[in-house]
Amino acid sequence: MTAILAPTPPKRQQNVFWKRFRRSTPGRIGAVMVLLFVVAALLAPLLHPYDASRDLDYRFRLTPPSISALWNAAVKEKYKDPVTSQTDYFRHPFGTDNLGRDIANRIWHGARISLVIGIVATAIAMLVGSLLGLLAGFYGGRLDSVLGYLTDVTLAFPSILIAIAIASISSLPGLFTVMLAVSIPQVPLYLRLARSVVLGVREREFVQAAGALGAGTSRMIFRHVLPNSLSPLIVQGALSIATATIEAAALGFLGLGVPPPTPEWGTMLSDSRDYYTSAAWTMIFPGLAILFTVLGFNLLGDGLRDVLDPRSTQ
Repeated sequence: MTAILAPTPPKRQQNVFWKRFRRSTPGRIGAVMVLLFVVAALLAPLLHPYDASRDLDYRFRLTPPSISALWNAAVKEKYKDPVTSQTDYFRHPFGTDNLGRDIANRIWHGARISLVIGIVATAIAMLVGSLLGLLAGFYGGRLDSVLGYLTDVTLAFPSILIAIAIASISSLPGLFTVMLAVSIPQVPLYLRLARSVVLGVREREFVQAAGALGAGTSRMIFRHVLPNSLSPLIVQGALSIATATIEAAALGFLGLGVPPPTPEWGTMLSDSRDYYTSAAWTMIFPGLAILFTVLGFNLLGDGLRDVLDPRSTQ
């Protein structure tokens, strides 16, 4: 007699997931880095509200980071209180820009912009691309051929060129334009990935059994095929947030991103081009913010790939 295997309880699946994730060093490091930026983005308005018209302080225009007052006498004199003669080593920990704005404050508030763009743009691309790939892989035929040709043509162009073209012609507000420009080039990637996964899943025994038992097409797609195709899409989603962050910063650097005075990391890099030799901190710290955010999501994606890979040991 053939034994009937019971499905794995959800609680046990969660325990297996966290057990594998704890063994993934890149995943743990990436999760911590992403969590730090998320917490900073959430707490920034509470710790130091940002007002572009009130955060200007020309007395501290292009002033080095206040922590450098520990070894720089000129900087120490700059940050010394004239009344108490006490040096405020934490007034501007990342220094100030050409308008006297605190770079640290702008980076924390800019994290909100970058995370929103990355997450929303990736979610839009994943939703549209995965749905189209799901239909193309399940039905095949002419729909699959047409979507395949469109995907090949779109992937022939660098994604940043498509983003620049969309941002140049769009009449939507700045933030929505950037989200649209970043998400559209990623749609073919999810379409192709979802299609390739569905082509394998639709031939599995449980899908064929569901069809033999009279399950409708929509039930077979969304109840059986889609849930078993999510793992690679989730991994790609984490990696795509990193890509979206870079492309959003690139659009901001080219003047096509979120318009000033909104604090956005790419725009901050663009504003610092004239001061990279005399005030290098105006470029270093926004660049490091982009670097660590992208690195964090890439490491998190690598960790999720290790965890969700069915070939990994439990």
